[in-house]
Amino acid sequence: MDAAAALPMPDVGERLAPPCLATSGVSVVERLVRDVPETVWPHWQTLAEEASEANCFAEPWFVSAGLAAFAARDEVRLLEVWENGRLLGVLPLCIGRDYGRMRVRHVENWRHHHDFLGTPLVRAGREQAYWAAILGHLDAADWAPGFLHVTGLLEDGPVHRGLQAARACPIVHRSVRAALHSDLSPQAYYEHAVRKKKRKEIKRLESRLAELGPLACVTLVAPEDLPAWCDAFLALERSGWKGQGGTALACAPATEAFFRQALAGAAAAGRLEFLRLDLSGEPIAMLVNFLAPPGSFSFKIAFDEDFARFSPGVLLQIENLRMLARPDIAWMDSCAAENHPMIDSLWTERRAIVRCTIPLAGVRRGLTYKACRALETASCALRALKGKLA
Repeated sequence: MDAAAALPMPDVGERLAPPCLATSGVSVVERLVRDVPETVWPHWQTLAEEASEANCFAEPWFVSAGLAAFAARDEVRLLEVWENGRLLGVLPLCIGRDYGRMRVRHVENWRHHHDFLGTPLVRAGREQAYWAAILGHLDAADWAPGFLHVTGLLEDGPVHRGLQAARACPIVHRSVRAALHSDLSPQAYYEHAVRKKKRKEIKRLESRLAELGPLACVTLVAPEDLPAWCDAFLALERSGWKGQGGTALACAPATEAFFRQALAGAAAAGRLEFLRLDLSGEPIAMLVNFLAPPGSFSFKIAFDEDFARFSPGVLLQIENLRMLARPDIAWMDSCAAENHPMIDSLWTERRAIVRCTIPLAGVRRGLTYKACRALETASCALRALKGKLA
């Protein structure tokens, strides 16, 4: 799918007039993503800079790259909530056909496998009004079946609290992942988070690695070098177990194109930090971070498995602790799986990410919602019983 055909996106620095909308009050505009006009994009990027919760994965450059690579032209709708000519929030939506193990059609926020946070961008202080507008629009939408399932919300963040205030929204799943958030200096944090014996072992591995050649941590500076850095990252990732299993980004044209477009968009928006650990001038580990002050996200990491015994990924993540010294960045989300052995051993803070299921108006929808929730509750009770008996 051609990205330009799906979502024409002007320079994010350009400031255009908003679409023709009511001049007062809150209104919702619904469009297929293929029909989103250029006038929306600069407002969306401005919203990202003024939202109550930072989320690079909801910014237009990232969403555009994902839609171009992974979405059919007619399957994703964009709901835009406007208030007095300002964009209050956006929400890409699709029809989900599976709810857990149940074949139930419902509405859900559109995401893909490389999208690690589903919290929508909402103007600070207007979270409840945003959700009230979204839910009211879906209540009246003939195309919206079942209920609304929102995935990837930061638990108890402003957007989640706004949803709770707008309508009952039980949490149906929770996961907890590593985060970096501290007032300590990078060195003090490292000494606080990692026990002395482990630090000594890491230092020994670094010394042994340095015996093979000069070691250096390098940050991408020149934008014209980005394609070569992407080449190096994709090659590193494909050379390891992900390549062997066919899950590396470079194993499929769509995922490779997505990676390159997302990083180019992040760089153009001033959101990209790209790090690499070089041995004798050649990368043996690389890390992609997305920056959204006051937050940041550790997006992708790859390393040369020929050097796995030296833990180059760990060494690079230790270098990444320098994020704590930046005055504009207060925290970093690891975007890692729950109980990830590497990052959990380095970062001590945690973020809870939840999924919520919200009823929509209508008798048939209400019955579908109640049936699914009853089956979920029964399934959870059965698993808990099995756990006690095991």
